[in-house]
Amino acid sequence: MSDTVTDTEEEAEEETLEPQTQTGMLAPVGNLESYIRTVNQVPMLEEDDELALARRLRDYGDLEAARKLVLSHLRLVVSIARGYAGYGLPISDLIQEGNIGLMKAVKHFDPEVGGRLAAFAVHWIKSEIHDYVIRNWRMVKVATTKAQRKLFFKLRKNKTHLGWFTESERQHVADDLGVSSADVAEMESRLSGQDIGFEGDPEDGEPGTALLAPAAYLEDENSNFARAFENRDYRSFELQRLREALDSLDERSKLVVERRWLTEHKATLQELADELKVSVERVRQIENAAMKKVKEQMLTPKEDTPATLPKPLPYGSYGNNDPDTYD
Repeated sequence: MSDTVTDTEEEAEEETLEPQTQTGMLAPVGNLESYIRTVNQVPMLEEDDELALARRLRDYGDLEAARKLVLSHLRLVVSIARGYAGYGLPISDLIQEGNIGLMKAVKHFDPEVGGRLAAFAVHWIKSEIHDYVIRNWRMVKVATTKAQRKLFFKLRKNKTHLGWFTESERQHVADDLGVSSADVAEMESRLSGQDIGFEGDPEDGEPGTALLAPAAYLEDENSNFARAFENRDYRSFELQRLREALDSLDERSKLVVERRWLTEHKATLQELADELKVSVERVRQIENAAMKKVKEQMLTPKEDTPATLPKPLPYGSYGNNDPDTYD
């Protein structure tokens, strides 16, 4: 009787493992350790089987072949992802990103080129993990260019002590990685920094933290009322000079400038030519001469006006675009 029970339990165990290893499907698992144990139970493919599955995927788009190729290499993803555990990111997320890279590698794998899928997939797996680490290691991306990405991952490995690099160590690392010493210093500074809130957190329990927040020492340019008044006066001065310059033009030149530049629906040269009963070229000549005269008068200082005025910052730089609100 006991022998029969034992045989039944062994058959049930084989049926439980069969969906994982033979049909190309993974049974649901409850946590990361269970997932890792499960993928380690999936056997690696022999080279002939791997090539046959890769040809089926390439020639016929066989998704079952792609599934078997992916499942047989999941343990490779776990092994690579563990090497990035020191960046403070969840290992489960690193594995997920690596699995995406593995699926991309399976899609692009050419069995006729030579080499095993595992060697080909390493680049794709690391690439996806690298992108994930850079996107999530800090709120502000620390590496954007190819050289910075290379420095980000290589610099940690070249650190032999906890302190900052000396000048000779920095130059040695720069020579090894093919970048400048300034790039190494900048990336070292980025790696040693940390995210900080703009206004600080008064409830973090550390005295003086709010004084170190950027809000404590950055200038609030929206409250610079002196500069705002200066901008308003300068705009008023420019508008007055423009009115005076336009008033100095003859009626026809003034009409052309206003219709071409100062109305909501600007007239074309042909429309003005028909209205003034002249040629299009003549309207263009009138416009050019009038604009030149207006520019000369606006740039020429008046006798009762200082030759130079302080140039204000661009209009609207301080968040209030209505000068009348300052009255």
